[in-house]
Amino acid sequence: MIFNSPAFLCFFILFFPIYWLINKKTSITYRNTLLITASYLFYGLWDWRFLILIITTSSIDFTVGVLLSKTEKSAHRKILVGISIISNLSSLIFFKYFNFFIDSFHACLSYFSININTTMLSIILPVGISFYTLQALSYTIDLYKRETSPAKNILSFFAFTSFFPQLLAGPIEKSSHLLNQFESNKIFNYTFCVTGLRLILWGLFKKIVIADNFGVLADHIFNSESSVPGISIIIGSIFFAFQIYGDFSGYSDIAIGLSRMLGFDLIKNFQTPYFANSFTDFWRRWHISLSIWFRDYVYIPLGGNKKSTFRVYFNIFLTFLLSGLWHGANITFLIWGSLHGISLIIEKIFKQENKRNLHTLVFLILVILFWIPFRAKNYSHLTIMVNSIIDLKSYTFYHLNSTIQSFSIIRFTSLIIITISFLYIEKSINIDDFNEWIQCKRTWVRFSIYYILILTILAIGNFTVKPTFIYFQF
Repeated sequence: MIFNSPAFLCFFILFFPIYWLINKKTSITYRNTLLITASYLFYGLWDWRFLILIITTSSIDFTVGVLLSKTEKSAHRKILVGISIISNLSSLIFFKYFNFFIDSFHACLSYFSININTTMLSIILPVGISFYTLQALSYTIDLYKRETSPAKNILSFFAFTSFFPQLLAGPIEKSSHLLNQFESNKIFNYTFCVTGLRLILWGLFKKIVIADNFGVLADHIFNSESSVPGISIIIGSIFFAFQIYGDFSGYSDIAIGLSRMLGFDLIKNFQTPYFANSFTDFWRRWHISLSIWFRDYVYIPLGGNKKSTFRVYFNIFLTFLLSGLWHGANITFLIWGSLHGISLIIEKIFKQENKRNLHTLVFLILVILFWIPFRAKNYSHLTIMVNSIIDLKSYTFYHLNSTIQSFSIIRFTSLIIITISFLYIEKSINIDDFNEWIQCKRTWVRFSIYYILILTILAIGNFTVKPTFIYFQF
């Protein structure tokens, strides 16, 4: 089920009153049992086989957590956390990267004129595996470092690892923030619920109006079978920048909003990242929960900024290289991660030399261009697009014109006007969120904005595309 699908709407309308009735009448145990049941139903509707993996992962990590809480011997604790790390990463590597590594190994041997037969498996990537694997790992690692408390019971832990609002694409929560919320009573809070509804509305607007419309435009350019002029690719990267931001931040807003309606508080995952003034600032605002995870469990363990200058630069680059690999089993994601890592290193060098950072506009242009390798189908597709950008003779507007005409000039003009208004609101929100921005308005202004968003979704929203979210593929 997808958040913006009729099936999910029916699911949540049925679940919501039952959930609060059980919360009011029964114990936490029954509440968590209901949450687990609903989450497994939600997840199992994708493919029931996925349930085997998430139940196995949760069982191993809960057992490791219990054993960690009962032993003080350093060697035993290292073995236990090692079991958790190996079991989680091995399943992630197998399902997500097995064919990628086999293909890369074959390509390396072919380079040296060594030809061998390699077997590629037809592996179905379990939806959300990259997200719940990192969340489960954070629990056992934090327990090992004695930075969190063990789960009080298996039900609260299973609810923590399978919570359906954030199961498929985050935010990636640390147990110190979310786990204890499953171990406490919930009292219905009308105001908190309203803030959740606001975020859901804002998220649906970003997804259905911004992301899904710009997605059609971006797909027309990047999925073209014919040669695409350089100017179209550059404009296409702008379209994709709006698509991926509206899609992923929209999902996060809906996930946080749904959680609030159930009495849970999730970490903020986006803070208007395109209004950042540097790459460092961008990664404090974009996919915040993933940035925190890589900072705490990759960058700092590597030595962070406590090592020599060269080692700090290496740590930054490796962290972003791995971040790129996390996004997908494709060389293009490694290139995307490397570009951001190199840009952060350059910023750090300029800062150390007391020189000005890149101008905000230059930074924004680079971020948008860096989306090209992220959007590329493969390395060959990327090289074709880069060659088109470099070839100034290819800068014609015929393909861009056909893209806009196939979309509809009137619809495109309306989308641009709406996007300008959207950017104005984003600029006003800055590092706050939609709730903090709108709750300061007068009542008539707030309700006017609600109705405008609803009407815009109904009038301009793209309901013709298949309901899905980009980050489900990761």
